[in-house]
Amino acid sequence: MKILALDIGTGTQDILLFDSSTTIENCLKMVMPSPTAIAAKRISQATKERRAIALTGTNMGGGPSTGAAATHIQSGLPVYATVEAATTFNDDMNEVKAMGITLVSEDEIKKLKNTIGIELKDLDIEMVSTALESFGVETQWDALAVAVFDYGDSPSGYSDRRFRFDHLRNQVYSGSRNIRSSCYLEEDLPEYMTRMVAVSRSNDLNIPTLFMNTAEAAVLGSLEDKHVASQNTKVVANLGNEHTLAFYLDGETIQGLFEHHTHLLQKDKLEKYIDSLVKGNLDNETIWNDHGHGSIVLDGGPQDYFLSVTGPMRYMLEGSRLNPYFATPHGDMMLAGSFGLIRAWAEKNLSWREEILNSLR
Repeated sequence: MKILALDIGTGTQDILLFDSSTTIENCLKMVMPSPTAIAAKRISQATKERRAIALTGTNMGGGPSTGAAATHIQSGLPVYATVEAATTFNDDMNEVKAMGITLVSEDEIKKLKNTIGIELKDLDIEMVSTALESFGVETQWDALAVAVFDYGDSPSGYSDRRFRFDHLRNQVYSGSRNIRSSCYLEEDLPEYMTRMVAVSRSNDLNIPTLFMNTAEAAVLGSLEDKHVASQNTKVVANLGNEHTLAFYLDGETIQGLFEHHTHLLQKDKLEKYIDSLVKGNLDNETIWNDHGHGSIVLDGGPQDYFLSVTGPMRYMLEGSRLNPYFATPHGDMMLAGSFGLIRAWAEKNLSWREEILNSLR
């Protein structure tokens, strides 16, 4: 069985070619610039050339590309975009217009002169396939798995932070508090998860596809580290470039969690939040008022717990009094999210479960 897993973050896209006929250590992998970083570089080049840009494509991750578009506009240069591409910056088109972006139709954008066209999309199978084929790697897979961070399309007047966390809360309760339940098959995607839906619509592989949010995928992947999995009472945290998500677990049962913006955290604050999460007194409003997403506390636990940390910003907890363990699932921290995606397939398709788990051992 062959599965293409892509964990698409802010800085990198971490790609795993899972092949159950070999050991997991021998499966091919790539860590490459993220789609939003690639788009940002193209926009910045247009800024240097003093050229207008015309954005087409779909909703994709913002961050670097949003910043590059804002800089382009501040430089006095036009940014044209179709409505679908513009949802990358905001689901509310009035907010997009307020940025200084000119919305145009698909027909109008084709008629624009002297512009640099840039296509926005999270999933670029052609780019991945071209890279692999240059090394003589076959590009036929039995399934696809993709992780992106999707806030969801919040209704007017509904905070995107609160909407994101309400979605996370619903996942926890509907999944019987099991850490392995936070994934979707393509046919089950909620329409409000617009970034995942955009990936689905741009996917022409016609193979079974699974989706997860990046933070949950990384946490699930951390459990592929045997030392982490062997601990009963534990906090498993992913410190991403944009977001930090920490789960307090009893075995694989969720006892609590919180989600925050990484750039607003420092070591001492993070230590305090993790301690409070385990003690059972981390109030949702505490995280919310600190401009994070929120917290859920279901049960407090013992004072002693094991802390596993992964993610590109994990260094924030180096030397911490909490004595963190830096998880390296299957010997590769950067692929934690991709390993989580493969593990999720084992849960979603029971006919594949034994074959996948045998390869992950």
